[in-house]
Amino acid sequence: MLNNIVSVVIPAFNEEKTVGRVIEETIQVMESLGLPYEIIVVDDGSWDRTREEASKYKVTVLSNGRNRGKGYALRKGFQHASGDIIVTIDADGSHKPKEIPDLLNTLMEGADVVAGSRFLGKNKNHTSKLHVFGNYLINLTIMALTGKAITDSQTGLRALKRDFLQKISLESEGYEIETEITMKGLKNGFVFKEIPISCDRRKNGISRLCILHHGPKILKTILKHALTTK
Repeated sequence: MLNNIVSVVIPAFNEEKTVGRVIEETIQVMESLGLPYEIIVVDDGSWDRTREEASKYKVTVLSNGRNRGKGYALRKGFQHASGDIIVTIDADGSHKPKEIPDLLNTLMEGADVVAGSRFLGKNKNHTSKLHVFGNYLINLTIMALTGKAITDSQTGLRALKRDFLQKISLESEGYEIETEITMKGLKNGFVFKEIPISCDRRKNGISRLCILHHGPKILKTILKHALTTK
């Protein structure tokens, strides 16, 4: 049974239309679990009302003076998190907070990192064909270099033990943070699990993950950490 604080870290950039709903649903889920928890929203230099919307709730809101990237925002959230368990969820509303308990249960069964895979779930129409193909190539590269199968290296819905984060040194600034977490989990002997999640297409705003722009950075991250540990 979980008795420790669960820290939920939500990185956000220009998500004024969805961040409030994500916070509300996360609060409802955590309250229903009866666990001590905290929610940390990291506003990554938004120029809309993301910070103001997040500040309407009893959560910790951290702000970057300018847009630094998802990796920077997550690392900042991790630094401020007090929980022994840390959950990450995106602010765009594509993930479902109601699936957080499944992540936590799998973590308590002995995993160090639990990733919610969009490609193990029933809904396969949650992203563009280009993103699906890009993710497939990334996953294939990871499998070739680590010998371990992975279906969704870029998922933003995860649960991690603090011990895991303390034993690795994250350095990514952008979207490649997801790949760095995956690679360091697989390469350093940690127990890495994937579970199926459902995922909705973004209804508001625009996705800032461009496989053509970010793909090379992600592949570089894979190669770098395939040759090193920690």
